[in-house]
Amino acid sequence: MQTQISNASNIQPIVKTSIPGPKTLAFLQKQEQNESNARTYPRNIPIAIERAIGSYIEDVDGNIFIDFLTGAGVLSLGHSHPEIVREVQQQMNNCCHALDIPTKIKSEFTELQLSMLPSTMRNNMKIHFCGPTGADAVEAAIKICKTYTGRAEVVSFQGAYHGSTHAAMSVSGLLEQKNKIHNIVPGVHFFPFAYCYRCPMELSYENCSTNCTKYLENSLKDSHGGIQKPAAVIMELIQGEGGTIPAPIQFVQEVRRITQELDIPLIVDEVQTGCGRTGTWFAFEQFGITPDIILASKALSGIGMPVSIVIYNKKFDVWSPGAHIGTFRGNQLAFAAGAAALKIIKRDNILENVKELSCYLMEHLNSLKQELAIIGDVRGRGFMIGIEIVEPHTNKGAGWIAKLIRKELLANGLIIELGGRNDCVIRLLPPLNVDRNTVDAALKILEHGLRTVEASIEQKLSGNLVSFS
Repeated sequence: MQTQISNASNIQPIVKTSIPGPKTLAFLQKQEQNESNARTYPRNIPIAIERAIGSYIEDVDGNIFIDFLTGAGVLSLGHSHPEIVREVQQQMNNCCHALDIPTKIKSEFTELQLSMLPSTMRNNMKIHFCGPTGADAVEAAIKICKTYTGRAEVVSFQGAYHGSTHAAMSVSGLLEQKNKIHNIVPGVHFFPFAYCYRCPMELSYENCSTNCTKYLENSLKDSHGGIQKPAAVIMELIQGEGGTIPAPIQFVQEVRRITQELDIPLIVDEVQTGCGRTGTWFAFEQFGITPDIILASKALSGIGMPVSIVIYNKKFDVWSPGAHIGTFRGNQLAFAAGAAALKIIKRDNILENVKELSCYLMEHLNSLKQELAIIGDVRGRGFMIGIEIVEPHTNKGAGWIAKLIRKELLANGLIIELGGRNDCVIRLLPPLNVDRNTVDAALKILEHGLRTVEASIEQKLSGNLVSFS
């Protein structure tokens, strides 16, 4: 097939067939026959990819989509960035895999990652290389903290998502994954996260963040609180799968104060927020805290090569050789890609692009919020943006409406995914180097989709065909 995408310039979204198209449908049928029932994305984004470049995907039927999912945030510089591809190809001719034996490219990657930390932290931190997923970094970090402290309990937050391996699932709030899995890791305690739009403490918006942390502090300091001093507190600064919920700065700073006072290691999970996604290399830089342990994975390579790391204060380096290993922690291709991506991000001022176009996106989305009753909240930082969809007149989260919107957007050439309670949040994760023209095209499709779905709902409401409970 002669693909329509030849380069990243002057590409426009175009959908010529129904979704899924006939050729895609054949692939999906084969997939259903041959692959695990646990597959997820093709159920909601029914396309089979022919080629992808930059911010665009072309499917096997010749439809072209703007990709604002980017591999769930993995593709920080979009699909198939030519400079990164060249570096990976060159590395393939040198060395592809080396376990944890030092190599030139691994040393360069390590030094570059440490150089991105705030100057006050760089000389105090070490890196541990994990298996290929962010969940493995979560597992490693919990083991580090338990080894260092000699304690067993872990504190996490409601709405958190840290992965689907056994321990990572255990510290995640999502119940769907846990319901059929017995004997998950014990000793995990969940506390309210400052989801201020829907305050878990049912308080006014202004007081929500402070009272969440007071509840945490009282529980950990109470001699009759029932929770032994934990080995760690693990926290996302912006809950991604939980619905793109940015923590208030005061909430984060209070959690850091409490953990410092009680000598509890604080793990900041930056698997999704890290590597520039929020406009700074790590999100914690925007919150005025110094975490003990930082997790990074998804976008470390820039184009989806698997790699994950734990960055931690040197005082925690107390475990013995082989305490946490993984065959693919020596992925030299990922190191080559990651080093190249970081250099490009610095050279091309990519973080400034994130900040500028994020403000542009948020301004337009907040304007739409004033006009459309189905938009309850618009929130986020950088290129991690969420639009909470609600039922008109009740303001309840409306996953069923969000699903209609996702389908409408895909039919017009925009790929997004949903998150949050009942999947009621539209999540936008564009490439960090997305250009203004692509953002404008995406906004046009998004606005049309939102207006089309709201008009359809209003029409049904006027005909008494839909009732809200």
